[in-house]
This record gives sequence, structure tokens and C-alpha cells, in this order.
Amino acid sequence: MVVRAARATDLADLDGAVSNCFACPRLVSWREEVARTKRAAFREQHYWGRPVPGFGTPDARIGILGLAPAAHGGNRTGRIFTGDRSGDVLFAALHRAGLANQPTSVAADDGLTLRDTRIFAAVRCAPPDNKPTPVERDTCAPWLHREVGLIRPTLRVVVALGAFAWAAWWPVLRDVYGVRPPSPRPVFGHGAHWSGTAAPELLGCYHVSQQNTFTGRLTPLMLDDVFARAKQLAGVD
Repeated sequence: MVVRAARATDLADLDGAVSNCFACPRLVSWREEVARTKRAAFREQHYWGRPVPGFGTPDARIGILGLAPAAHGGNRTGRIFTGDRSGDVLFAALHRAGLANQPTSVAADDGLTLRDTRIFAAVRCAPPDNKPTPVERDTCAPWLHREVGLIRPTLRVVVALGAFAWAAWWPVLRDVYGVRPPSPRPVFGHGAHWSGTAAPELLGCYHVSQQNTFTGRLTPLMLDDVFARAKQLAGVD
């Protein structure tokens, strides 16, 4: 896995390699089972059923780091945060912030583009119950590390969606930037901010899950504040 990731010469090369990963048996079995059985509402659709690459501009100044694709979202459509309620919330916020050309993300060919932003996940396959194991997280880490390495020249801020993504960022500091992660690790929270030397700023944001958005734990205004802060730190107008 490490060797395959390291061989990627650009984002297109990396995306292709990610899409053909079979490293984690449990995740491979689950993503393919979901793609076969489908959800009733999508029974006529062809599911992607593979690992989901990152999405966005190659010269991104803002990175958005999520947990993993949704079983009937990215695992169905082949694009991260596309075709599910979490994506509805996220892309509406990115559109309000001027970082997306449209407020919806329903299919990989819907015309969506991002500005100064790239979205990627700590784990690239949809996991059962949205809970990757520590081994699966670590096995998938080289894809994340290589992706960050490829956009490193422009990347200035990373928004971590949830505690899992927040924790997944610290090994990136060591492996991509050669920076020793802080000890003890800063505690995740909505609006949390870590700033180091020779590495991007890190902002914490509650995940855009239905559990958070339906209960009001995460509101549109809270998302707007995080992305406004990210733009300010990244120098994005």
C-alpha cells in the first residue's frame, strides 16, 4: 500500500490507484455487498462499490478531511459526500462560502466544481456502521498522506470533520511534513484550532452527519463560521 501510494505522480494517478484498492477484506466485502443489495430507492442505479478518491482542485488551499464514504452516498455515486444528506449540508455550506459553484452534489456528472478546496477521507471505503477499525484506518493512511503530499505546495488549512478525522491528521504531520505531532494531542471540538510551524492550520468542525444536523448540534451558521475562518487563514477571498 505504501509503495503504491508513493508511486502516484499526480492526483489523477493517485485517484486511479485508490479506486483499485483491495487491501482491507472486511471493507471490500461490505462495499461490494452494499453495491449488490442496494437501497430500495436506488435499486435501478449502478453502484460504484469501490474506494472513493478525493475531489476538488489540485492547487487547493483548503482541505476538508472526512471519516469515510457513506454506504449509499459516495459508495453509490463514486464521489465523496455525493448523493446523501451529509453532502447536502456540506456543499450547501461550501456554496454559501463561495467555494463551490452549486449548492448540491447528487451525482459524479452533475457539474459540481470546487474553488481552492479539495475534499478527502481518512478511510476510502464505506465501513459497516460508519466505523472503520484502527487497522483499517492505518492501512488506508498512505492514500491520505500521498494526497496531502501532492497538494502540499498550496495547502494552508485543513478542516477536520469530526474527531476521527481530527485524530487522522496527526500522522500526516509526521509522514508528510516531517513535523512531530503535539503531545498531548489537542482535544477535538467544534471550532478547535491548532497552529504549528511548517504545516497547515487545523480547524475542528462537527461532522455533517444527520445525527448532528437533525438534532441541531451542527447548524448552518456554525458551518458558515468554520468555512469563513478557513478562508481567512488560507488567504482565500
